[in-house]
Amino acid sequence: MTHKLRVGLVGYGKAGSAVANVLSNDPRFDLRWIARRSTPSESQTHPATSIPIIGVDQHPFADLLEQHPVDALVDFSSPASIRDYGSEVGRRGIMLVSAISAYSEDDLAYARALGAHTRVLCSPNITLGINFLIVAAKLLRKIAPFADVEIVEQHFKEKPEVSGTARKIAETLEVGGENITSLRLGGIVGHHEVIFGFPHQTVRLTHDSIRREAFGTGAAFALTQLADCENGFYTFDDLLLRLMRVEVLNGN
Repeated sequence: MTHKLRVGLVGYGKAGSAVANVLSNDPRFDLRWIARRSTPSESQTHPATSIPIIGVDQHPFADLLEQHPVDALVDFSSPASIRDYGSEVGRRGIMLVSAISAYSEDDLAYARALGAHTRVLCSPNITLGINFLIVAAKLLRKIAPFADVEIVEQHFKEKPEVSGTARKIAETLEVGGENITSLRLGGIVGHHEVIFGFPHQTVRLTHDSIRREAFGTGAAFALTQLADCENGFYTFDDLLLRLMRVEVLNGN
């Protein structure tokens, strides 16, 4: 990137707030605004910054993007949001980095279709470490398809559903949901473990999210890598494998 990337953030829950902390302090980005579903009861900005928080109930995305244009959107909100901003993203060629974990097949098909007009990345968990774990687990699975595989995921007590990341790991490794064990304990941000059972040995690949700011560093990585890609639909795996191929070809 030759200039600061202008970014709009969609979603202002715990994850969105942490992502705003990271992006607003990264000199590569200019976080222009944060969009949430409803308008705050009074004028609101992100703590310690002057970044405005805007409700899309009163400022639809078409108006928001016209008045405050950006080069990229980062979405940490809900599956429904992509239908609200999708047409504008496609029409304006705005990059999209989505960290939504519960897209339906129709939502994913819609996101893929946007790739005809701009660069789109969808990842149910956008931390750099967990995506490296997925690539490593996929490689080990190909090397040793006979190994037993179990997936353990741990999250904060209030999280109701099975982790979307754990489901993606299971899908990638071609094992069923019955191979996922979920634990809900205290305030755990996120723990994922893939266990490979071999005869006479066990391999464990583990990732822990210590703070939600890990989502912000992952989003920053995705934005910088996606900026160098052609229009299309990408996963985090695609970006990592692209980098790995470059390293292998360079002999480093």
